[in-house]
Amino acid sequence: MKKMKNVIAIGFVAIMMSSCATVFGGRVTAHQKTKPAAGDQQREVRVVALIADIVLFAPGLIVDFATGAIYKPGK
Repeated sequence: MKKMKNVIAIGFVAIMMSSCATVFGGRVTAHQKTKPAAGDQQREVRVVALIADIVLFAPGLIVDFATGAIYKPGK
């Protein structure tokens, strides 16, 4: 019984630590990973993923911004 509780707890933590844009946003492109140079236009943020992260689990924003998945893919 204790082992089952541990498995459930680990699964719950894994779900909570995942973030919307990282999980559902698809493959992260090179455009999303690279920071814009000085004077270049800023990258656009996926608004739906941002709101979902705020509502569901705010620390997921850290994961999304760190991986670049929160940004819209370039053209």
